[in-house]
Amino acid sequence: MESQRFETLKKFVAASPNDCFARYGLAQEYVSQGHLEKAVEQFNRILGIDPDYQAAYYHVGQTYLKLGRTEEARQSFEKGVEVAARLGDLHARSELEAALDGL
Repeated sequence: MESQRFETLKKFVAASPNDCFARYGLAQEYVSQGHLEKAVEQFNRILGIDPDYQAAYYHVGQTYLKLGRTEEARQSFEKGVEVAARLGDLHARSELEAALDGL
């Protein structure tokens, strides 16, 4: 059974498909409900809209790991490190580097 939150997020995304914040919430809801492939799709759509949306690199990488897709996780984390470094976000960079080190 889908939660009210899930339905609300789907409506937000339908109304504003380029709203990365709403799409990120939807992706996280897919993860929490175990719909990992749908979550990956949403995270990748976010990155297609805004390649600087750093949190999506980390979370799509974690989702790839849950799916056993280690190489895709590595690529996501590496790209996220590049973006965080370019943007000067040391916190995001350190989280992404820690995820890489954990592979």
